[in-house]
Amino acid sequence: MPVQDSLIQRDGVEPLGQLVADELERRWAGGADALDAICYYSLVPTGKLFRPILLLDSAQAVGGDPVAVLPAAAGAECGHVASLIHDDIIDQDDLRRGRPSVQSKYGINDAIVAGDALIFDLFASLAECRRTGVPDSRVARALGAVAHAGLDLCRGQSLEAELTASRRFDAATYIQVAILKTAAFFRGACESGAILGGGSSEQVAALRLYGETIGTAFQIHDDLLAYLSKSEVTGKPDVSDVQNGRVTLPVILAHEAGTPDERRQLTDALFRSSDAEQALTVVTRIVRNTGAITAATHMARTYAETARNAVLTLPPSPSRERLTFFADAVINRDY
Repeated sequence: MPVQDSLIQRDGVEPLGQLVADELERRWAGGADALDAICYYSLVPTGKLFRPILLLDSAQAVGGDPVAVLPAAAGAECGHVASLIHDDIIDQDDLRRGRPSVQSKYGINDAIVAGDALIFDLFASLAECRRTGVPDSRVARALGAVAHAGLDLCRGQSLEAELTASRRFDAATYIQVAILKTAAFFRGACESGAILGGGSSEQVAALRLYGETIGTAFQIHDDLLAYLSKSEVTGKPDVSDVQNGRVTLPVILAHEAGTPDERRQLTDALFRSSDAEQALTVVTRIVRNTGAITAATHMARTYAETARNAVLTLPPSPSRERLTFFADAVINRDY
């Protein structure tokens, strides 16, 4: 099964991705019931596999065995995909990874159940690391780290809904949403990988910081893609944010830098327009004209630099080199 995305075109990374892809295939292919089939559809073919690869590299960077933590890495992808399924239901998005989203193909009811099942599989997969030789104490600590990340993700989703409903252009709240909703899962992957791999408290803290800051950079850049790439490239609807009245960082910065007329146009496009394509055209023009893309890119690079510096405290290794590479790759991708 080919591993996709330029994020993982790095020495030693593709084999890690293949390990996870093969594990997901083994776990979900040929399931006996409809739920297995829906979960398999959501997972295979795989996406970037970014979070499970970060988990594996975090474990290796502190001297751990990637094979021993492989179940947790597969579980990290299940948890991530579960969040995507639920996101698509909330946003009413019909496209994911270039094909019909789970809720579009199977209906909302089955999509909710599949997402729930994948969340439980995340924790079951973490617990499975006991079988592969990881000490019980590490598994328990990793379960706690991932559970807290999941709770933060839910808080981030709730806060994003509040921000959208309030129609505020608030950069500080946006960053808080990014840290909770997106970066928390990156943090959970890196922190749990370091714990399962036997890292010291200092190493676990470094990888926790790395995960949170690389995840924040990832989300900022992700929100730029609507204005830099087409849905044919990203595999997601490029009108989703505008259609759902979601105030992302490029729009917030454009609102801050824009003229009174540009601010009015942004407000109308996001909250009053019934034509999503036309609204996206208006927002894109203003985002570009006000320099908001450059400003948001600078913020993403600042978070990525913090992530890069965090892992430089770890001992030199191929895994540390790949983690520093990822800090650059997340803000230089086009999907």
